[in-house]
Amino acid sequence: MIAQINPNYIKTRPMKALTRLMSYAFFEGRPVTTKGRWINPLVLSLLKTISRNNSKYKPVEKPIFILGTGRSGTTILGIVLSMHREVGYLNEPKAIWHLIHPYEDIIGNYSQSDAKYRLTAEDATDEMRQRAHQMFGAYLTATYSKRLVDKYPELIFRVDFVRSLFPDARFIFLVRNGWDTCHSIATWSKRLGVQINGGKHDWWGVNDRKWRLLVEQLVETDLMFSKIADEVKHFERHLDRAAVEWILTMQEGLRLMQASSDCIHLIRFEDLTLEPDKTVAALCDFCELSTDSKFSAYARQTLHPVPARKPFDIHPKIAPIFHDTMAKLRYDS
Repeated sequence: MIAQINPNYIKTRPMKALTRLMSYAFFEGRPVTTKGRWINPLVLSLLKTISRNNSKYKPVEKPIFILGTGRSGTTILGIVLSMHREVGYLNEPKAIWHLIHPYEDIIGNYSQSDAKYRLTAEDATDEMRQRAHQMFGAYLTATYSKRLVDKYPELIFRVDFVRSLFPDARFIFLVRNGWDTCHSIATWSKRLGVQINGGKHDWWGVNDRKWRLLVEQLVETDLMFSKIADEVKHFERHLDRAAVEWILTMQEGLRLMQASSDCIHLIRFEDLTLEPDKTVAALCDFCELSTDSKFSAYARQTLHPVPARKPFDIHPKIAPIFHDTMAKLRYDS
């Protein structure tokens, strides 16, 4: 599906389908595992022009960012929120973020230079703030949207940086059972990984760029992994790597919930799909989104429980940390 649009999406609010196509074509950019990367130079050129001009765009007020681990339901949550009449939704607009900060590209979509998994408030500059407000403001103006929703799971390691750009930002921390998330990551990487010019492009970036940065900047500096970092570095199986990413992301989210609970709202994927009315209503209340009956009906039609995946033979070195994280998130292993 182009831009995650299906017939029911078009039927519910036809203009929203046009908004999603505009988002997809002009603001998001294409990742390394897709065939549409030819459009990226055009997207970057447009965004650079927007970021440098002096036009007055719609103000970016209380933007909403969806955080977590990829393959945990962040996309479907973003698509559901995109149906709200006030919302303009961007699905991992890494072209924008690459232009905001030159060292944020951990995948290798646009750059093979150094990259930083974590970004802090100290990494933000006035120039970055101006670029961020220009590009996201232009997006809201172009799509006639009042509120921005940006789904970019890895921003969970950059919350302070984002808050420095947008002090009134709201964050949604979406969690999902670790077994299910890891299975989904492994399946995605095997199915969509590609070989291009002798290089491997999959979930772990261009030639394992994302995995290398994750190990060097997160695993090796985390006390949980301090005694096993050398062994983790040599993990090859997708499931084991996915478990490491899931642990690090979930633990980061839990720390953020303790430190910044005023701006972060936790949602369990299982609750979202089992009780969409209740879960979405609480989310809208947290994000200060108005009541929208058509949006609520679309959420009910779209969100359905997903059968749980069976546990796998997790690597014994990380099994204790994995099970401890599952327990903290109230998932019985």
